[in-house]
Amino acid sequence: MITAAQMRAARALAGIDQKTLAELAGVSVPTIQRMEASEGVVRGVVDTLTKVIEALDAAGIELIGETESGGRGVRLKKKAF
Repeated sequence: MITAAQMRAARALAGIDQKTLAELAGVSVPTIQRMEASEGVVRGVVDTLTKVIEALDAAGIELIGETESGGRGVRLKKKAF
């Protein structure tokens, strides 16, 4: 799961705009706009959500789920070297 706030933060951290994320994910710009405008957890077609999450992952973004010690978030992935 991903929240609208996580999507916006992930995109900002990656330094990409909505159009670029849409292109990377293979979805339309209005789809990204709708997802980011939603409240709380983003709802939609599972395939579309998967594409967006995979695009953010490929852009070097790690989504952080809710834990006992804190809320959801995003961070840059560690480099492999």
